[in-house]
Amino acid sequence: MVAKTGERKLEILQTLAQMLEQPKGEKITTAALAARLNVSEAALYRHFASKAQMFEGLIAFIEDTLFGLVNKITSEEYSGVKQVEGILSVLLGFPKKNQGMTRVLIGDALVNEDERLQARINQLMDRLEATLKQSLRIAATQDGIGADVDVTAQANLLICYVIGRWHQFAKSGFRRDPLEHWPAQWPNLLPG
Repeated sequence: MVAKTGERKLEILQTLAQMLEQPKGEKITTAALAARLNVSEAALYRHFASKAQMFEGLIAFIEDTLFGLVNKITSEEYSGVKQVEGILSVLLGFPKKNQGMTRVLIGDALVNEDERLQARINQLMDRLEATLKQSLRIAATQDGIGADVDVTAQANLLICYVIGRWHQFAKSGFRRDPLEHWPAQWPNLLPG
């Protein structure tokens, strides 16, 4: 029975993510989610105490996926510049495979939901920015960037760039590739 419960929870989260992939970005209700799954709303609440808990499940997936990839880059890549490039590539590439999650990352899907969800996304962004800052510090010690570069400001600029590309992707109905122009823009994002 435990496996069935876990499978049903996963099915609920996958369906919620699919509903978030709709370009119009309409508010997701538990009634609409239950109808899509052919279950009652009460059945949803057997697996999740609230809709906020469902979104928390999506955020946990995002965190696990992104930080799994980012940690792999930072542990395997010696060059700070290559770490930054790899992290940005991962962050820009994530939405292509996870369109609905992009709406969670930019906060669209969290409007009128529990404010702790947006706080958790903000914390995720802060952690990503801190990781970029650490890689920039490494790059500065390796002469990959100028020693006078303000790594705090640069990390913030880079995370703002990523968030902007995510917004552009979501607002274009998932047509505008976040990696569009990446090879041409990357050299301009990192000061020499």
